[in-house]
Amino acid sequence: MTPLDHEFEVPLRRDEGKGAWTIAVLPGSGALLGTRRPVKVSGLMDGHRFDATLLPMGDGTHMVPVRAALRALVDKGDGDVVRIRLDRKH
Repeated sequence: MTPLDHEFEVPLRRDEGKGAWTIAVLPGSGALLGTRRPVKVSGLMDGHRFDATLLPMGDGTHMVPVRAALRALVDKGDGDVVRIRLDRKH
C-alpha cells in the first residue's frame, strides 16, 4: 500500500434511470494518483471509513461509486457535498 494524504470536497451526483450509480467525481485525481486507470483506495468520507475502486472518467478525473450503506452513514444524497480524504492506495 502507498500512503496518500489528499482531501476533496465534492457533491454527490446520481444519473437518471433505474440502477444508476451515485458517484463523487474527484478533480485532478489522475495527476494525484499518477494514472488514468482504475485505482483501489481507502479513505474517509465525512469521517466514515470506506474502500473503493476509483474509476477513470477519461478526462483526468476518477469517480468514486458511493454505495447506499455509505450514503446512509453520512446521511447524504444527490447534490449534497461530502468531504473525501484518501489515505491509502492499494
